[in-house]
Parts: sequence; C-alpha cells; structure tokens
Amino acid sequence: MLRKIPLALVGLTVGSILTVLGFIAYGTGNSTLNLAGFFYGIPLLLGGLALKAAELKPIPFAEETPADIVTLREAKATPTQNQIRLDVTRYRYGQEAHLDDSLERIGLSPTDDQRPILTKIKEENIDGNYALILYFDSPFIDLETWNEKQEKITKFFGPKITTQISMDEENEVSLVLLSD
Repeated sequence: MLRKIPLALVGLTVGSILTVLGFIAYGTGNSTLNLAGFFYGIPLLLGGLALKAAELKPIPFAEETPADIVTLREAKATPTQNQIRLDVTRYRYGQEAHLDDSLERIGLSPTDDQRPILTKIKEENIDGNYALILYFDSPFIDLETWNEKQEKITKFFGPKITTQISMDEENEVSLVLLSD
C-alpha cells in the first residue's frame, strides 16, 4: 500500500500544512508554532516540490493478475523477475525512465530520445512457467535490433530466465522474461 503513495505528495502535503500553520501562527503572535511552521514546513514543501519534479510514475499492469498467476509467481518467479516487477510498479525518483540503465547496458538505448519506453507489464502462465511480460514503445529501434540483443538480454536478466521478443504493427515490443 505504501508503494502506491508518492513521496512527493507526502512532502507537499505535510510541508503545505506546516507552512500554512506557520503563517497563521505568525498572524496570531504565536512564536513557537511560527518557528515550527517556517523551519519545518518550508523545507518540506520545497523538498516535496523537488521530488515532484524528479518523479517517475509507476508502470501499470496491462490487466489485473489472476490469483492462479500470483500463486505461480510465488512458486516459480526468479528474484530478478520479482525485483523488476516491484521496481517498475512503484514511484521512482531521479530516473528518466524505468529500466533506463538496463537498456543502456544491453545496448538498446543509443540516446535518451531513442530509448524504448516501458509502457505496461503483464504476468502470465506460459507452459506452466511464470512469465513477466514487459511492453516497450520502441519507434526508433526495430525488431531486428532487439533480436540481435536477445542473447545479451537473456544473460543480463540472469540465470534461470529465457527471453522471447515480438513486435506488433504499432512498434510495441513485448519482452517476455520466462522462468525456467
């Protein structure tokens, strides 16, 4: 539940409340609340604004994960699959895009403008194995380039994972991370 609450919103809310209380306390002559409002409220408000500027929203699921897939995930998902799922479905700060470092290391991000953008994820049961499917908007990198990097992608995402890559007519690449 806490993963769904943006830290920037908490900073903005608490900072705004304390700052407003500080101004009210200043107007009524209450110096103790005035100091607390200004010394705590304004920095929290500014910190919340800074976090909001650097905020990267969570990636949505393409569809809700059924209970049988959750059971399969608990039994067969690799630590890498779990880490990716948890990382991309929470608020991130200070990153330009989800998995940007990973794509750069694999060689699928020649520039920031040409980087594939993760748009959604999905969990499935493929032949009794847990599959985490990552959907990328990839207008600048063609399927051939993705396929050339498939072996490197498989090695990068670790042991006990195989990958499958496909692209639809709208330049959306689906990268399947399948547990062995």
